[in-house]
Amino acid sequence: MDLRRLLAVLMVAVLVQLGFVCLAYGNFIFKVQHKFAGRERTLAALKAHDAHRHRRILSAVDLPLGGNGSPTVAGLYFAKIGLGNPPKDYYVQVDTGSDILWVNCVNCDKCPTKSGLGVKLTLYDPQSSASATNVYCDDAFCAATYNGVIQGCTKDLPCQYSLVYGDGSASAGFFVRDNLQFERVTGNLETAPANGSVVFGCGAKQLGELGTSSEALDGILGFGQANSSMISQLAAAGKVKRTFSHCLDNVNGGGIFAIGEVVSPKVNTTPMVANKPHYNVVMKEIEVGGDVLELPTDIFSDGDQRGTIIDSGTTLAYLPETVYELMMAKIVAQQPGLELHTVEEQFTCFQYSGNVDDGFPDVKFHFVDSLTLSAYPHDYLFQIREDVWCIGWQNSGLQSKDGRDMTLLGDLVLSNKLVLYDIENQAIGWTEYNCE
Repeated sequence: MDLRRLLAVLMVAVLVQLGFVCLAYGNFIFKVQHKFAGRERTLAALKAHDAHRHRRILSAVDLPLGGNGSPTVAGLYFAKIGLGNPPKDYYVQVDTGSDILWVNCVNCDKCPTKSGLGVKLTLYDPQSSASATNVYCDDAFCAATYNGVIQGCTKDLPCQYSLVYGDGSASAGFFVRDNLQFERVTGNLETAPANGSVVFGCGAKQLGELGTSSEALDGILGFGQANSSMISQLAAAGKVKRTFSHCLDNVNGGGIFAIGEVVSPKVNTTPMVANKPHYNVVMKEIEVGGDVLELPTDIFSDGDQRGTIIDSGTTLAYLPETVYELMMAKIVAQQPGLELHTVEEQFTCFQYSGNVDDGFPDVKFHFVDSLTLSAYPHDYLFQIREDVWCIGWQNSGLQSKDGRDMTLLGDLVLSNKLVLYDIENQAIGWTEYNCE
């Protein structure tokens, strides 16, 4: 059953190669679209997107919580949500690396008015919603977000937000409380419209690339772990468990995000690294073609490093230089006559006319608690024209100083898998899944 039919039966269960996959009663689902779906996706565009995102990810590590919160990102996937009463549709970037939901508001300074993604942009107006209320600086949400009542707080002073990103872009505005509309699994092979009251940012000013039109959307929906995130707010209200999952299709673009418990199949998990701004796990070793790479024992340390970042907003996969070089040597060793060349000054490519799954090795990443993530040749190799393939693995050592030791796994290995983020139990897991 493909994703289109899955949505036709409203996402309660889907028959895949591994069997029936079921969501628990009361789950919420969002259909997502890939920003490159139906559009030209050059290698340069993919790498530029990742470089843009990494500047934001790396800046997040050193930014304190409180006033700025966790930076967010122009993610690859976006979804349609409803806000207000009566509800209006808003297209928001879906991001596992940030917390706050925010949308552009009326009278916004430098907010985009059109998008190159083929969607209609809408400015949110609290005055046009019967259910909208202001969030003031003495509100419990504001106090929790800023670890106490803001100094100088007076009656009727709005609770403001300000997000500053490592690439120089920024979003600022104030918080409002309003209804969020979504589709709720009812348990009888259907969903029904439902809503919940959530606090989100009303964007008053955008700077940098957030105001550009080529990839502009109405805002960002963060799936982070903080209490200010939408999923945490809905969980606190007893509507869902603090768990979500996604299945992303890298062939046709799009997929789903589901909030709540996955009933079946059973998804094995590995623990999250504690106190990190993103979803990080501990990798133990890498296997290429059945052989374990001989790596320094501390190469994937979770001490002062960040462990391995699991990030659906990044397209490729990034490995420390030592890991990258050993892996690449092992991969191309199976084709000794392969002539490698560089495309666009950054991608290792070659000409090959056979079936890549027969000619190149599988790569397996092994994590704590015996969890394995497999990447097949058709996953990590990109065909850019007939008989010409490029390798998707990227060398973190070529990035800025802060990112040289970064291990980050993006869509290259996360697509076409059911990926589960269990925030309540601080664990992440996945299983093979047909997302088409």
